[in-house]
Amino acid sequence: MPLRLLRVVMLSLLAVFALVGCGSTPKTTQRDRLDALQYTWSAAIRWGDFEGAVQLLDPKQADTATPTALELERYKQVQISGYRDLGESRNIDAGTAVREIEIGVINRHTQAERTVRYRETWRWDPDAKTWWVTSGLPDLWAGQ
Repeated sequence: MPLRLLRVVMLSLLAVFALVGCGSTPKTTQRDRLDALQYTWSAAIRWGDFEGAVQLLDPKQADTATPTALELERYKQVQISGYRDLGESRNIDAGTAVREIEIGVINRHTQAERTVRYRETWRWDPDAKTWWVTSGLPDLWAGQ
């Protein structure tokens, strides 16, 4: 009897999900895309995926914002212990956004932890229909 009940419940859930999927979904807005990309960027930095984060850097600033192979190797010497959004301002109509970020950084060799502040800036690209990070990767060695 429990197996039969489980099948009925599973089929019911599948039917509900199918009906929800058939409903109309609104277009993704610029604000939604910004939220999603900021989440993706934050996750990449938090998990130390700096090569992945580079994919979100503004291609118009590739010559100045893209890190060299040596710079990317330097990021492997640290572990991120925290990534905190301290506040943000957005002007969706103008296609700009800024977030103040506090990042906890641990040196893998010395195990010394410190905090770095970072200003993350974003630009809307109407041609690509996406947001790009214009501030580059965070400078985790500011003042050192």
